[in-house]
Amino acid sequence: MTSAWEPQLEPRAARPVAKGFPVGLTIATAVALAILIGLGAWQLQRLKWKEALLLHVAELQTARAQSLEYSLNILAQGRDVEFKRVSVVCPGLASAPYLETYDLRDGVVGVRLVSACAIDTDHYRSILVDRGFIPDTSQARPQVDRKDATPIEIVGVLRAPERGNFTTPKSRPGHWYLHEVAPMARALNAPAPAPMILYAESRTNPSLADLTPAPMQTQISNRHLEYALTWFGLAGALVGVYGAAVFKRMRG
Repeated sequence: MTSAWEPQLEPRAARPVAKGFPVGLTIATAVALAILIGLGAWQLQRLKWKEALLLHVAELQTARAQSLEYSLNILAQGRDVEFKRVSVVCPGLASAPYLETYDLRDGVVGVRLVSACAIDTDHYRSILVDRGFIPDTSQARPQVDRKDATPIEIVGVLRAPERGNFTTPKSRPGHWYLHEVAPMARALNAPAPAPMILYAESRTNPSLADLTPAPMQTQISNRHLEYALTWFGLAGALVGVYGAAVFKRMRG
C-alpha cells in the first residue's frame, strides 16, 4: 500500500527501437535471387538445346533412307542411330509370324504387329519390325506362311524400345505392352537381334487395308521457355517482397 507522503513516479517513456538496414535479409534475398535467375538462364540454355534436338530429329525422319546394315554397323560402334530413316529387304516379311503389341493410337485401341526380319551384319542377324497398327474393330490379320521367302523392301524409322513405367502392365506371351527386344526375339526365334525397333513407313501387306504403317510419334517435351518464365517470375516476386519488407522496416 502506498502512503500519502511517498512521491509518485511517472512511468518512463519507452525508447523507440532503432531499425537499421536489414543486412541479413538482404544477403539471403541476394542469394535466393541469384539462384532463381541462374535457374531461369539454365532453362533458356536448355530451350536452345531442345530446339536444336527437335530440328535434328525432324531432319533425320525426313532424310533420304540409308541402308539398315550401314546404320547398324554405326550403332555397333557406339553411335546413336535413333530416328534415322533406313531401308532393308526382308525375305518373307508379308507372311512372317508376328506378335501383337497393345497400342492406343489417336484415341483408338488396337494392336501393332511385330515380326522379325533376317539381316546379315557383323553384329546382328535380325531386327524386329513393327509392321503397323490394326484397330480392335478389325479381325483381319496377315496370313502366316513360314515357307514364303518373297523379298519385301521396307522403308522405316529406327527407334529405341520404349520404356514402361509403374502403370505399364507386365508383358507375357500373347499379351505384349511394350516392344521388348530380347523376349520378343525369343518368341519369334530371331537370332542375335539388333537392340532397335524398325517402324515401317511402307506397307508390308498392301492388300490388307486395316494394317496401317504407323511409326511411333516423337514425344520429346519442350517446356523450357515456360520453366524459364516461371523462375524469372519468382525472381521478380522476390524482389517485390524484399522491397516492401525494407520499406516497411525503414519507415517503422
